[in-house]
Amino acid sequence: MLLLGIDLGTSSIKVSVINSQTQKCIASAQYPETESEVIALQPGWAEQSPEMWWEHVQQAIIICNSKKLYDPGEIRAIGIAYQMHGLVLLDKNQRVLRNSIIWCDSRAVEIGDRAFEAIGTDKVLSEMLNSPGNFTASKLAWVKENEPGIYKDIDKMMLPGDFIAMRFSGEITTSISSLSEGIFWNFKENSLSEDVTGYYGFNKDLIPDIQPVFSDHGKLRAEIASKLALRPGIPVTYKAGDQPNNALSLNVLQPGEVAANAGTSGVIYGVSDELTYDQQSRINTFAHVNHTNSRKRLGVLLCINGTGILNRWVKNTFTSGTTYNEMNAAAAGVPVGSNGIRVIPFGNGAERMLNNKNIGAHFHKLDLNVHRQADIFRAVQEGIAFSFRYGLDIMRENGMNPKVIRAGRTNLFSSPVFTEAFVNACGVPVELYENDGSVGAAIGAGIGMGELTLDNAFSKVRPLGIIEPELEREYDDVYREWKGVLESHLRK
Repeated sequence: MLLLGIDLGTSSIKVSVINSQTQKCIASAQYPETESEVIALQPGWAEQSPEMWWEHVQQAIIICNSKKLYDPGEIRAIGIAYQMHGLVLLDKNQRVLRNSIIWCDSRAVEIGDRAFEAIGTDKVLSEMLNSPGNFTASKLAWVKENEPGIYKDIDKMMLPGDFIAMRFSGEITTSISSLSEGIFWNFKENSLSEDVTGYYGFNKDLIPDIQPVFSDHGKLRAEIASKLALRPGIPVTYKAGDQPNNALSLNVLQPGEVAANAGTSGVIYGVSDELTYDQQSRINTFAHVNHTNSRKRLGVLLCINGTGILNRWVKNTFTSGTTYNEMNAAAAGVPVGSNGIRVIPFGNGAERMLNNKNIGAHFHKLDLNVHRQADIFRAVQEGIAFSFRYGLDIMRENGMNPKVIRAGRTNLFSSPVFTEAFVNACGVPVELYENDGSVGAAIGAGIGMGELTLDNAFSKVRPLGIIEPELEREYDDVYREWKGVLESHLRK
């Protein structure tokens, strides 16, 4: 059986088709080739067009089909992974009312902070497990407060993956996992949060029907099927945020298992069976893909906004046509410590692990007579690795102590320099896998339709290898200096 997986990223859309029996990817495609625009109308804002996402999803599927490596008519289910925390608004005719306010947008931080205090910090953390911050509920409150004309026309609010599923099927659903990442879900009551909806004055009719992550979220409309050469009526059977989906794709499903990802943003994601939360909400806890009311599986998430986006910025700003592989090779020729340069990578909106501060990105001890491109390349990757260590220490304060971390050999983890710095700064071995969000979404689709199970979906997956910490002492001094630079900025 063939399964289609879609990964709705910030930079592009990737799709993959897998064979459910072999669990192997048959074909993949990405669209567009250049990175998608993020619209920043004001500092700290970040928006994208949902209709752009939908157009890019269709183009990626058409390109994948054009490779002639499978019969599109044999695809039996669709799974969707998506950028988390975004807000999509539709009217009663399923028309988009405004651009999506996406994950790294900071405009609602103050609104979320006021809700945190008004509802009660202890109550919010013990029941929602997170402060409202700049998550989806607070973004909706921002629209209500600042764009009342748009707010009054809203029929449904949704997360990005809910929107793409709706475009396939015409049906609108969501899940506990999605609602929890928007800070709409009360884990103690196992229901929509009366406190959040009541404080913000939201009509509960704005919330789509709630279904399990692995379930029938709607069937493919005939007109869309015809355009994409797919079979009409095949179901969308899985929707999950990109980080829970990344964990699924690495078979991180049980308490104590931990995944990491270093794409546009950086994430460490561990599974717990307890309603755990950080007193300062610097890390966040959401319902994992296999969470149920009777069998708790919570994803404890550390998110760093400014990771791969900084590496990309350096590539675009300091080079002309240099590839990432060439950057990695140049960085490998520089000793640990980057000849003294220290890079603080936080330049992509408010950072939750820094108490929602937006301190920007900083380069320290840059000597114009000494330092060259390669020093900067390495310093950036070391700075990103050190930000992971800083966040992992917060997770350790909250009881998450990984013995091994699983990661896909992709994005920054495809760089030996970054992987070495990550492993030695954090002091934790990393198992590397062939890993892809769209493949994970396809596997999720197979689980959702019953072709695969959580127990057998990864039976044929093997690690590519394990990287052990061997240079911890060399990195310790550099990390302590880096941490001192960071904390000096936090005091300002």
